Amino acid sequence: MLPPQQVEELIALVSAMDREELTHRCMDFQGAFPVDFTSDFLDEMPIDRLRHIFIALCLHNSYIPADAATAA
Repeated sequence: MLPPQQVEELIALVSAMDREELTHRCMDFQGAFPVDFTSDFLDEMPIDRLRHIFIALCLHNSYIPADAATAA
C-alpha cells in the first residue's frame, strides 16, 4: 500500500499524461500479474477511464513511475 503522499503524487503524474503516454505505459506495464491490452481497446477508451486503469495498476502493484517526481 502506498502512503497518501505517494498516491497524490501518482494521481498528479497520471493526470498530466496524454493518451499516447498512457497507452504506452499500460501496454508495457510489468506488475505482479499479467495484463494484455490491445491497442484498439486502449485507443477506444475514454482518457479518464484509461487514467483510472493505469492508476489502479500502479496502486495494486505499489508502483510509482520513476519520473513521478519530475512531472508533478
